[in-house]
Amino acid sequence: MTNLILKDEKSLPVNSIAQARNKLICGDLTASMLLEHCLTLSKTSSDLNVFITETFGTAQKKAELADVNLIDGKAAALNGIPIAVKDNFCTKGVLTTAGSKTLENFVPTYESGVSERLFDAGAICIGKTNLDEFAMGSSTETSYFGPTKNPFGLKLNMPNLTPGGSSGGSAAAVAANLVLGAIGTDTGGSIRQPASFCGIVGMKPTYGACSRWGIIAYASSLDQAGAFGKSVNDVAALLDIMIGHDQRDSTSIPNFQPGLEQAVKTPLHSLRIGVINQLVASKATEETRTIWNKIQHLSKVLSADVREVNLPHFSYALPAYYIIALSEASSNLARYDGVRYGHRTKNFSELTEMYENTRSEGFGAEVKQRILLGTFSLSSGYYDQFYQKALKIRRLVANDFQAAFENCDVILSPTTPTGAFELGSHESDPVSMYLEDAFTVPINLAGLPALSLPGGRDSRGMPLGIQVIGPRKGDATVVQVAAMIEKALAYI
Repeated sequence: MTNLILKDEKSLPVNSIAQARNKLICGDLTASMLLEHCLTLSKTSSDLNVFITETFGTAQKKAELADVNLIDGKAAALNGIPIAVKDNFCTKGVLTTAGSKTLENFVPTYESGVSERLFDAGAICIGKTNLDEFAMGSSTETSYFGPTKNPFGLKLNMPNLTPGGSSGGSAAAVAANLVLGAIGTDTGGSIRQPASFCGIVGMKPTYGACSRWGIIAYASSLDQAGAFGKSVNDVAALLDIMIGHDQRDSTSIPNFQPGLEQAVKTPLHSLRIGVINQLVASKATEETRTIWNKIQHLSKVLSADVREVNLPHFSYALPAYYIIALSEASSNLARYDGVRYGHRTKNFSELTEMYENTRSEGFGAEVKQRILLGTFSLSSGYYDQFYQKALKIRRLVANDFQAAFENCDVILSPTTPTGAFELGSHESDPVSMYLEDAFTVPINLAGLPALSLPGGRDSRGMPLGIQVIGPRKGDATVVQVAAMIEKALAYI
């Protein structure tokens, strides 16, 4: 029941990064052949609207080089592995838009820290994926380039379902077999929620594990790069390359290499699973009840010690998160003024009018709304009332998690309150959209690692995710437990 691969699914000649690496090394497959399969599927999947920019020509040249490296015995860890990159990672010489009209013609002269690591390891990017504008959204609907469709929904004759957001394009690329892995960013659930909606695995590591250098910022104290894959091992393989200190990023953690692929192969002999009192006691949807039941069943299969943990400030996390995130967004997006780069209006007669018209034309409605709310929270007379209080709640939430992990190894929960919803269903009620992040944002406030993996299906047959949450720098434990769950789910 938990195997989410559909019978009529278009497929690649390999089904995992590990299998691809083995076949490439053994000579059973070439990088050029693997890439050609990916490009063929991509060209016939335009209805998904996954890519903002395709880099097929460059990818073919890199695949040829990867084949030479294989022959010469110089293959790096991800040599010849096709991936997709969320379009808020700056890529040298390749259009990088952040899903916004403001940056529709922006071509960076430098490479982000994360994509640089992946490309140095031999990964091949076939395209920059669609996202909510400046990563502000939970459905990929706020993109200037139109919404992405959920591949799983299309196969079940539900063509108007969201893949989630903001990293919806990256999740859809993996779910549709266009690539073997993809990268995204997670500010409040933007990797885990799309992974849940698309029936794949997605992980946000500990804050500071992956460099933020060259990522177009939404909320700097919350943004963290992460990875998507078809399995826990695929995500671990990508993150083992992505994680590492970068002196260009002041928040980057030094001397942190958790060895995630090795962790996949190292099961825990005793396991203490925490479940959150406040989450269990809250009103349950049919979807969350499905996942809670699965968690109970898994706990028995894994012979785990289940412990209820108390997070008294959990319910305050969502409003605190949005105050902090929107405040940081209003500051980060102030740089888009039409002076140095990005969109500049043609309709102005003096400098102030140029600023106003440039930003009015360049930003979409959701981004404008968030800038206004963030500016309000930081304004004189409201800074202490809103922003400072939100920071205090953030500290309390982090302290709650720290205390909880003294009594458990990981915490399990549903990833999202519901399965994938219809595009446009939250259009008239933005608060209902924000509530879709209720189970993921507390983890970002505390800077913790968390992973979503497929845990079941809703009444429509759409995927539902189980979220595995670990303590700070407990990324290896998260992967260990997720791999154990993944294996157990194959038999129940």
